[in-house]
Amino acid sequence: MKVGFIGLGHMGAAMAGNLLQAGHDMTVYNRTPGKDEDLRHKGAHAASQASDACQDKVVFTMLADDHAVESVVYGDGGILANLPKGAVHISASTISVALSERLTADHAEAGQQFIAAPVFGRPNVASAGQLFVIAAGAPDAIEIALPLFDAIGQKTFVVSETPKAANLVKLSGNFLIASVFESLGEALALVGKGGIDKHQYLDILTSTLFGAPVYKTYGALVADETFEPAGFAAPLGYKDIRLVLSVAEDLRVPLPLASLLRDRFLTLFAHGGDKLDWSAIGGLAAKDAGTGSSKAGASK
Repeated sequence: MKVGFIGLGHMGAAMAGNLLQAGHDMTVYNRTPGKDEDLRHKGAHAASQASDACQDKVVFTMLADDHAVESVVYGDGGILANLPKGAVHISASTISVALSERLTADHAEAGQQFIAAPVFGRPNVASAGQLFVIAAGAPDAIEIALPLFDAIGQKTFVVSETPKAANLVKLSGNFLIASVFESLGEALALVGKGGIDKHQYLDILTSTLFGAPVYKTYGALVADETFEPAGFAAPLGYKDIRLVLSVAEDLRVPLPLASLLRDRFLTLFAHGGDKLDWSAIGGLAAKDAGTGSSKAGASK
């Protein structure tokens, strides 16, 4: 299949690479020049502007936030003005529910289709083609996209025919992940100050009560206070918590923990942690207890 891919950060480049390896004819574009070099060497076509990557049946976007998505969708050189009628825009970005609603309506008005397909998984998981895809959109559009999802992920969950549902699932999932950072960080600070080895404690947790990948993957980062290099930068995590709070306000659902997490991110940033991994909020508890290093309080 001929596929355009816009957004070649750590996640996007890995996803595009797996699509290319699966035999799809790829045209790739990134707003920052030079990030397409590796993919070009592997056979991808390089687009000089976003419009060149949306001339065929499908275009993916994997971008940082609402503003970045809007910048490549709207305007004369954007996806909306250049994607053929009947073609599909697949947004793998973690964006607001409100923008997802807007994109659904605007693509429909232009005779195009829109799928929201955010993913769970860090860059190493993306490189291995083992992401979990959360997809929502019209059934005929989903049918077109499924072979592409198979190339980037280990499982696809189709949650609704309404795209915004996938974005809500993704945002709520990221809220839960951030909640793990905070609760695990507090528990590790407690047992660590009580003289218990944090790594043994983490082994007990992940071997008994909490065997989920989020505890195993991120638990080691929090226990070791290894927050650089960032697999998912803290400002992006903060963005997601703000988006969760926004949709919760619209739905009139109180989320006290999300409000706490917003403040924890602000604490991290106030101490210079902007360049750290988002799991660095899990290191704040040890710092508050007087036992943590400076890693969760300031970037190097």
